[in-house]
This record gives sequence, C-alpha cells and structure tokens, in this order.
Amino acid sequence: MKNSLSKRKLERYSRQIILKDIGILGQKKIINSKVLIVGIGGLGSPVADLLARCGVGYIGAIDHDKVDISNLQRQILYTAKDVGKFKVDIFKRRIKLINRDVKVKILKEKASEKNLNKIVKDFDIIVDGTDNFKTKFLINKFSLKYKRKLIVGAISKFDGHIFSFDFNNKSSPCLKCFYQSEPSDEVLNCESEGILGTTSNIIGSMQANEVLKNIISSDKSLHSSILVVNLKKLEFRKIKFTKKKGCLCN
Repeated sequence: MKNSLSKRKLERYSRQIILKDIGILGQKKIINSKVLIVGIGGLGSPVADLLARCGVGYIGAIDHDKVDISNLQRQILYTAKDVGKFKVDIFKRRIKLINRDVKVKILKEKASEKNLNKIVKDFDIIVDGTDNFKTKFLINKFSLKYKRKLIVGAISKFDGHIFSFDFNNKSSPCLKCFYQSEPSDEVLNCESEGILGTTSNIIGSMQANEVLKNIISSDKSLHSSILVVNLKKLEFRKIKFTKKKGCLCN
C-alpha cells in the first residue's frame, strides 16, 4: 500500500476522507481494493458507477449481454446511443470517463463454471448483479472456494434483497444455507414481474455501500444476514441466519 496520496486524489476524495470511519488509511484501502461485478445491469450499473467514483482501484465486470432499449429505464451506465452495443465495452469506457485512475478488466462472456473458477481468485470482493438463481449459486460456489467476500442482490417490482457473506470467516453461512432449494427464476424476475428504476438503483447503491464497508473493515457490515427491502411501503427487515447442516460451506 502506498504511503501517501497525491494532492489530486486528496482533493478528489476529500469528502469521504474527512469521515472518521474512512480517513487517509481507509481511502488507501479503497484505492488498493479489487472488486468483481458479475452482471452490469440494473444492480451492477449503480455499483460500478459508485465504486469508481469512490476510488476503488480495480474493477472487473462479467456480462455477455448487449444494451437493449428496455434497459435504459433503470441501467444508469447506458444511454440511447449504446443500444445494440456490448455492455462490458460501454462499462469500460464509462468507468474511465468517471475516474481515469481505475483499472478495468472485462469479460464478454456469460458467467460460467469455467470463467468464474479462473477470475474470482483475482479479486477481493465479488458483487452479484445477476437476474437468475443458477448463476447466483455459481458465484456463491466460487466465492466460497476462494474465500472471498460476496455481496448478493436481487430485485423485482418495489422489492429488493441483499445478502453479505465473508467466507474468510469459518462460521459464515452461504447463499444455499438460506434457500432450501434453488428458487424458480420466476421469483424476483424483472422481465415477468416488472421493476421500478428507483428500486434497482437503491438496492445497487446499498450493495456498493456494503462493498465499501467491507473494504474499510466496518464492524457494521451485513455479514450472515439478509436485508429485505420493500420500497413501496418503505419497510426494511434484517434477518440473521446461520450455517445449514450438510451445506457445502460446512
């Protein structure tokens, strides 16, 4: 970790450096952190945008999709000019426009056993922004294998769920400990149930917040819990859960 920050960086990040929970040491941790975002749509877009602005030094992204006109209602990285282009290409260009200091790695592929097994180990924190449980469980599997921190998000309508796991902690449960079986993709499905743009951006922002808390080693992180959010009723519930007997994380 470098011993000092340049004058430009001190000025750029001054508003968060003055927070007693961050300071110079915390900002150095942020700059030296490596975060992988799997899926840069409704959740991944605000996560990427905010982490780049906060100074996360290395951000990776996996996504095989192209920008669709229906994405523009909520996916804040993209504009009408981007329709038909690969999301990761737009992501890389946009992040560099936001913060030229951020190193970017992109993978223009669908998340799979093969590529997750290769790439997860190169990052400190993994953010799930995907829209199906099969991929979420794959991300959970390799985050657990390489003992990485994992922030999971799911959204639909006015509702959002956020999970946080620290697999360096032997007592940490995993995503499969919460779900007795793999849920149907009709659960929390934006395409069939709809989604308000504010929902995806609020939940994505909260995921980014959890990432930053993990980086600065906050003792207030959501670890081993699920945060259930209903933005229509403005209801927030935090549910603690433990390892399930016989789960792969034991």
